[in-house]
Amino acid sequence: MGIALHCHHYKRELSWAALGATPLMTLKIERARAQIRLSGEFRSEHLDQVRDEIELCGSPAALDLQELDLIDVEAVRFLNVCEANGISVVHGSPYIREWMSREKSQPEAGARARKRGASGFGK
Repeated sequence: MGIALHCHHYKRELSWAALGATPLMTLKIERARAQIRLSGEFRSEHLDQVRDEIELCGSPAALDLQELDLIDVEAVRFLNVCEANGISVVHGSPYIREWMSREKSQPEAGARARKRGASGFGK
């Protein structure tokens, strides 16, 4: 008898205010089955939380960026690593897609992302 992993609807909000810091930057993470919706501001500080949500969902996971307002370069590199590992990145705005494409064309950017552990899926 096998064990089935089901990802139920899950919502988490991260903010600098909750950490006792400023400015107020929030990323909302909503997980329903294998789809993870990111809303607000996605920064390098959020990578571990998003990685944890992806691993909870198992594969194949999908990151929905439709409600993402801002993103930093480390998060862009993380998204590229996600795609390289078979994780769908959907509904990204044109500026995010263009930035992802530019980062892919810079080999040293990928090496930096791997060095920081952005490819830590499936361990």
